[in-house]
Order: sequence, then C-alpha cells, then structure tokens
Amino acid sequence: MTAAELASAALAAQVPATCFHCGLPLAGVSYPVSIDDKLRETCCRGCQAVAQTIVDNGLASYYRHRSAPAARRETAPDLPARLKLYDLPEVQRGFVRDTGPHEKEATLLLEGITCAACVWLIEQRLAALEGVRGVEINYGARRARVRWDERRARLSTILRAVADLGYGAQAYDGARSDTALRTERRNLLWRLFVAGFGMMQVMMYAVPAYLADGDMGADIARLMRLASLALTAPVMLWSAVPFYAGAWRDLKSGSVGMDVPVALGIVAAFAASVYATFTGAGEVYFDSVTMFVFLLLGARYVEMTTREKAVRSQERLAKLTPAFAERLDRYPGPMHREEVPVALLKPGDHVALRPGAAIPADGTLVEGEGAADESLLTGEMRPVAKRPGDRLIGGAVNLHGPLTMRVERVGQETVLAGIVRLMDRAQSEKPVIAQMADKAARWFIAALLVLTAITAAAWYAIDPARALWIAVALLVVTCPCALSLATPAALSAGSGALHCLGVLVTRGHALETLGAATHFVFDKTGTLTQGKMALIGVIPLATERRERCLALAAQLEACSEHPIGRAIIAAACVTDLAPAIAVRNVPGRGLEADIEGRHLRIGTPAFVAELNGQPLPDELLFVSDEVTTVALGDRQGFIALFTFGDPLRVHARLVVHELQALGKTVCVLSGDRRASVEHVARALGIEVARSEATPQDKLEFVRALQAQGAVVAMIGDGVNDAPVLAQAQVSAALAGGTHLAQVSADMVLMSERLDALIVAVRIARRTRRVIRQNLASAIAYNAIALPLAALGYVTPLLAAIGMSLSSLAVVGNAARLLRLAPAAVTGGATRPAAGASANS
Repeated sequence: MTAAELASAALAAQVPATCFHCGLPLAGVSYPVSIDDKLRETCCRGCQAVAQTIVDNGLASYYRHRSAPAARRETAPDLPARLKLYDLPEVQRGFVRDTGPHEKEATLLLEGITCAACVWLIEQRLAALEGVRGVEINYGARRARVRWDERRARLSTILRAVADLGYGAQAYDGARSDTALRTERRNLLWRLFVAGFGMMQVMMYAVPAYLADGDMGADIARLMRLASLALTAPVMLWSAVPFYAGAWRDLKSGSVGMDVPVALGIVAAFAASVYATFTGAGEVYFDSVTMFVFLLLGARYVEMTTREKAVRSQERLAKLTPAFAERLDRYPGPMHREEVPVALLKPGDHVALRPGAAIPADGTLVEGEGAADESLLTGEMRPVAKRPGDRLIGGAVNLHGPLTMRVERVGQETVLAGIVRLMDRAQSEKPVIAQMADKAARWFIAALLVLTAITAAAWYAIDPARALWIAVALLVVTCPCALSLATPAALSAGSGALHCLGVLVTRGHALETLGAATHFVFDKTGTLTQGKMALIGVIPLATERRERCLALAAQLEACSEHPIGRAIIAAACVTDLAPAIAVRNVPGRGLEADIEGRHLRIGTPAFVAELNGQPLPDELLFVSDEVTTVALGDRQGFIALFTFGDPLRVHARLVVHELQALGKTVCVLSGDRRASVEHVARALGIEVARSEATPQDKLEFVRALQAQGAVVAMIGDGVNDAPVLAQAQVSAALAGGTHLAQVSADMVLMSERLDALIVAVRIARRTRRVIRQNLASAIAYNAIALPLAALGYVTPLLAAIGMSLSSLAVVGNAARLLRLAPAAVTGGATRPAAGASANS
C-alpha cells in the first residue's frame, strides 16, 4: 500500500460514519462544515447548506442542545418559487388574518421538530428576522403563531428561514397536527417500553443479590452488576433523554424547573452505581434508576393523555372545515359546478352543499331547506332547521337535502376560526393561582437543591456510605411535579368539560374566578330576555276567535317589514295568506286594507277608533305599561287587542332561582326604562334592579360592588356591554355566531342557552375544589416526604414510586372533571329546581 493510500485510509478512519446534521450514512462523500472550531462532515450539499446557515446566524449551540439529529428534508429546486406563492392574498386567506395596522398573523404547522431545542432554534431565528413582531410555538400541538409587519417582512421570507434550518412550515392543517401528535405519543411509548423492559430485566438481576444477603460470590456479583449496567445504559442514554434536555434548557435560561432535580438524581445514582460496579465499593441502584425513569415516563404519558382529552374538542374544531367545496359559477343562471379548494372561496361565491357534507364557510342559505348539525360549535345537540335566509356556520354539517349557500366570511374571519383563536388564547394564559404555584415550585426547587447539599454533607459526616443515596432519594421524592400540575390539570379538564356543553372559555382565569363569584349582574335586553319583539297575548273583543283574529292581523301585515308585523305573522303560523287589497300604510299609526270585503285597520287603538267612531275599549285599562298594545278593528268596532313585549328567555327563572339557592346575589343592570326593568325583576324574583343606566352608570355600579368586596360576574350580550364586561372580575356573554369576533367576555355561551351558565358555575365550583384538593395533597405529600427522606427512611426506589404516584393522583383527580360534561347533559343541568319553572 502506498503512502497516499495509507493517508487516505487513516483519514477515512477518522471520518464519522453518519452525517453530523441529519444522522444519515455518509456514503463515502465529504461535505465539511466548521462548527465550534471543529470540522464536521455532512452527507450532502443540502445538509451542508443548512448547517452553514445555522452557524452563520450564530446558532451553533443548537447542536449542543438537541436530543436527536434533524429530520432530513429534500430541497426542491423550485422551493423559493413555491414559497413566494404564500405571499398571494388568495393563498393567505385561509390561515392569515389582520391583527392591527399593517400587522398580520399566520398559524403554521411545523414539521421535523424533534425536541425543545428545535423549538428554541426556530424561535430565535424567526425573532431575529426584520419585521417579525412575535413568535409563539406550541410544542405539543406543533403549531406556531407568527406576527409580522407586512411593510417590512413577507410570509415567504419567514417560511424560507424555517426551511433554511431544515424544517418545514406550512398552513396549519388539523390532519397533519394529528400526525405530529401520534408521532410524539409513539416516541414516548417507545421510551416507556425501553425503560419498562430495562427495569424488568434489571430487577431479575437485583432480586437474587437482595436475597443472597452478602453470600453471593464476588465474581458472580460483579457479573450481575455488569449485566445490570448494560441493561440500564439504554434507559439512561435514550429513555431519560427528555429529562436531560429539559434540565439543560432550564439551566441555560437561568432557572430551575422540574427536570433539574430529576436529572440530577438520575445521573448521580447512575454515576455512583457505575463507580461501585467497577471499584466494588458501595451499593448499586440500577433497579431504582430504571424504575424511576419508567414510573416518571408513565406519569408523563398519563398526563399527556389527559391533556389530549381536555383539548380534543379544540382539535376536532380545527378539522371541521372541508378541504374542497363545490362552487357554482354564474348562479342563478346557467351554472358550472367546479370543485375548488376552500382557501380559494371569496365572499359572494355560491356553493352547493350535498347531504352529509360539511359547510365550508360562513354564509346565508339561498336555496333549499334542511337541517344542520352545529353541536361541535354551539353544544346544541338537536339539528337546527334551515330555510332560505338563515345563517350557515362554517364547519357545521348539512344533515339532509341539497342546499345552495352564498359565502359571506372565509378563512380567519369565520366563526370557527374565531372559536379556535379564543381557545388558543385561553390555553396560553395562566391564572394567578397557577402563576403562584409555578413561582412557589421554582423557589421550592432552589431551596431543595440547597437542602440536599446540606443533608448530603451532614450524612457524609455521619455515615458516608448512605450520604449519596439519601441525597438522591431527597432530590427525587420531593420534586414538586404535583404542585405545578395541580392547577393547570384541573383548569384544562374543566375547560374541556365546558366546551363539550357549548361554553367556550376564552380567558385562563375565568373558571377559577367564576367559582368564587358572589354577585351575578345580568343585562336585561338580549340576556334575561330574548331581545326581540314577540306576541305576548291576544284579547278578542268581538265574535271572532283568537285564531281568526291572528289570521286577519297576519293578512294585514303580510307586506309589512315592521317588527310587530313580523311577530304577528310568526305567531299566526299561517302559510297561505290571502292577499289584502288596497293596502295603505300610515307611518307611526298603522295600516289599513280590504280583506274579503271588509275594510280593516291595525295599529294604535286611536288609529282604529277613528275608523269606527267608537270609544277605546275598557280592556286597555288592564294592560300593563310595560307592553306595547296594538288594536285590530273594522267599521263596526274593535275586533281584538294584541300585546307585544320582549319575552323572558327560556330557563331565565330557573337560572336566577339556582343562583340564589347557591347563595349568590343576583342583580339586573339595564339601560331600559324603569317600568320594563322592574317588570322583569319582579317576574324573576330579583330584588336589586338598576334601570336607565348609561355605560358609565353601569361601570360605577360594578365598581361600587367591588369596593364592598364583591366578586362580580357580569353576563351580557358581549358586544354592547364590552366596558362593563371588562370591569367585572369575570364575564360571560350569550353570543352565538355572528358577533363572536367582537366578544370581549371571559366566557361565551355558544348555544345562547341561559341555563348553560348554571352548568358553568357548577363546574367552576367543582374545579376550584379540585384545585384546592390537588394543592393540599401536593403540599401534604412534600411536607411528609421531605423530612422522611432527609432522615434516611426513604430509599431511592420508594422515592421514585412516591413521586410518580403523587403526580398521577393530581392528574387523576383533575380527570374526574371530564366526566361532568355527560353528567350535566343527562343529569340536572336543565332540571328545574323545586318551585321554579323552566318556562317563561
């Protein structure tokens, strides 16, 4: 062999077998990159370019933090051209929205991220781009929200920056999100399997050593220790990697999180066991290490499963919109049907809806009759009948009959997109109690590390052989995982249960505060009442029966668009109305016409009296001032009186009665006239009523209650009551679809059923109890475990079991809230209390 061949062979022996960036085989090629002053080999020009981009942007520390190689992605030659398509408004319509002057926000699905270091790398790179105002990445959902100034940055530039790092980013899609979650779950299960397998095998070697009680030969003992080490190594090098990564991330950011004591305990126990194995001095605890990793991974898997159950409704919402729609060109003329992506729909388009198909956007039904399933959106389980002119919500399902709709809102302007945004906002916010628990946990961990050092030093002076194991047990058994999980686990489960019932929690503190509310302040119009004119009563004054009076009035009002006319026609339930002749409308008084040879008038009693010359009927004396009275008559006299008003919502009496039964103070706060407000207050049994209140009066009323120590829950329509809703400690709005984007409340009753408020209060109170139980159990556990571990009564094995069980107990207690949703539907959520009527 020549000198040149020897040099080549020596160089080949030093070259790593896999790509430093993606981990794939090098296949005999060399594309070097200088990283941290060392020459690293990559497998292709693509990986070389990505690695060089990372180094050039000052992010070389990514390679020190990552827990797995970057995913390999093929780089298409036309990548820049394809990314520029995302700058087109018609492409952005489905996932980009305006959030302020010249500011846009996009929801992206990230591909290829394998660990928290990947998230950190992407956040750092995007935050450094000119014009990018904010980056928020949800590692669990693989979802990123990016805000940028459209004058200084383009979406294609942001996507290109992600692609240059070796990752993928595209418009958020629920199906791809599911794939990412399944991958995360599968990886965790594999880590759990390896840890469990290693634990069982190590225990097979540990049990004979325990039973031998020192009678085992030195060679056999050494062999069994070496076998235990070999079986523990995969657990330490792979299954426990998430703990190392989390601990390093915490330390790098200058804080101490839950993974710090866990990682310290694992590494210390394993290192001491390795030392004891090769020196023969001291005990080994490979069984404790593997069992601890297994139990902690199992607790995390249960926690992840519970969290997925709590947010499953949100993930289902994100996938409701179909990918394609059947657009009708030139409707209603000669039409051409074309299947197009939903992202290409625009307001004014007409779309055909087949039976069983999902509605692709918000709009109005223009042709056909049917019913829609809106249960996932509003919580209303019954099909909602749809007729021409009715509103259609994107994501609902057309149950039967072919329909034609006119598109009005698409993409991020739809009701469905608004719901998902509000739920995202609620999940990204932490209530005060959760922030306090996290802060307490950080201080507790810092104090724990100091206490562990002091305890280890004390035991080293007393009994050096036990010092390490007592320190490890102390680190493990008192890790405050349960303390940090106590509040978020309960709030997540409670919010998930409420969403199944059509109550959307939009703020993180809403559940906690609602459970503590002492005063419930209701707006009147549209909240306690239906907010629309309706027929209350019919008083026949002649020989015609009630039904005949209604039919005559409906014939007169058939051509009228007045709210009273619409209310009469709705109450009459007559579809084949004979046309009236010579209809004449008198503004402000009423109208007259000829029907079946009779000249009739409907309107104010004085207007009708002018026709027949008779005095006003005595029955008017008994009609309340809180209602509107309309008379019907002909030349012979008065035929009937109709009374109209804003009727109470169904279950209004039940809700007020239930709140009062819970010891809450109920108030009415309205800008309506005094007589109307007092009428509603008397009907519902409410003692505190404030009428003719301006927006400033409403604010002062709520502030006065708060000054007296009250925790105020304000319930309004969510739009007109925005200032007072913001002033109250917690607020709820009955705002179904149309005004959802304008709602400023902390909770939204999507079904517009007032009795959903009672369910929300019950679940909020139950959630507060669960939070208190979780916090109490976590504090009690640490108060008992800490001194026992410091005194040497807890082995590392018992510490692993105790810490895992405490976390599982907290998560399991919170999971009970998820069972409240079906119980509320089948149980007493809508059952009237004794003495309370559910009808208005």
